[in-house]
Amino acid sequence: TTSPLSYFLAFIGAFIWAAYCTVTNKYARGFNGITVFVLLTGASLWVYYFLTPQPEMVFSTPVMIKLISAAFTLGFAYAAWNVGILHGNVTIMAVGSYFTPVLSSALAAVLLSAPLSFSFWQGALMVCGGSLLCWLATRRG
Repeated sequence: TTSPLSYFLAFIGAFIWAAYCTVTNKYARGFNGITVFVLLTGASLWVYYFLTPQPEMVFSTPVMIKLISAAFTLGFAYAAWNVGILHGNVTIMAVGSYFTPVLSSALAAVLLSAPLSFSFWQGALMVCGGSLLCWLATRRG
């Protein structure tokens, strides 16, 4: 089944993220607000967890390893992105950000032994190529 709410929230999230990345460099004045963002997100998710029926949590060693790995990976990724937004070249970051989902999909395909279709790779090359062309156009202008 599909959930229109999920698609709507993803759509809104894309706009919020774009707005955040656009205004952070201008208004942050060097302040890295990602810590506050992550803490508020975590708090809201815990509130949701306690207010809705949830399955029992199981804390085994493999689960804890995955949890800690995911926490460090996401924490580092958000921190690195925000430092790049505040102090880096946003154009180069934008080009690189188009390649990240491709790399993520390729890694997931390898880990899950799920081959990616030719049309996936075709689309990925077109998106990355388009991003590269946009970057080249901004360098000349």
